[in-house]
Amino acid sequence: MNPQQIVTDAKNKFNAAVDHFSEEAKKVRTGRAFPGMLDGIVVEAYGTPMPLNQVGNVTAPEVQLLQITPFDPNNIAAISAAIRENQSLGLNPSDDGKVIRIPIPQLTEERRREYVKVLNSRVEDSMVSLRNVRHDALKVVDQAKKDKAISEDDAKRLEKQVDEAMNEAKSSIDSLAKAKETEIMTV
Repeated sequence: MNPQQIVTDAKNKFNAAVDHFSEEAKKVRTGRAFPGMLDGIVVEAYGTPMPLNQVGNVTAPEVQLLQITPFDPNNIAAISAAIRENQSLGLNPSDDGKVIRIPIPQLTEERRREYVKVLNSRVEDSMVSLRNVRHDALKVVDQAKKDKAISEDDAKRLEKQVDEAMNEAKSSIDSLAKAKETEIMTV
């Protein structure tokens, strides 16, 4: 294996971990309505489980309101039930036969702190992922050194590059987490 390929692979995996954290952070509620809140909802439509975005259009016309316009009005009851049954969201949709409106209640201080804890657990999961990638990359460098494929100096240089890439990824995750925490705690 090309020694520089080890660093490139590690950087790609670090970037993937940062992207994954970014997507996970978007799912944490902030007290503001945004269509991505409902990304994990699966609706039983036409006898088949389908993602919500395939059975209706989700918009946020106001800061504290989500609105779903189903593509087929016959699915309104199924969409409402799927949202109501999702305990992690704790939302209560109402419909008028054409659209579903979901008021997003203001978060209490206690609930905001719970969401920050959820965010921090996702940060920790991402850090574990970064450490695993680093460990695997350093193991490959060590093996190449033992096999005499690279010199001692090259091994140290590669280890340093992997560590630098990990620190970049770690700081990206930290800054994303700080921004999200600020967003959650803002009333």
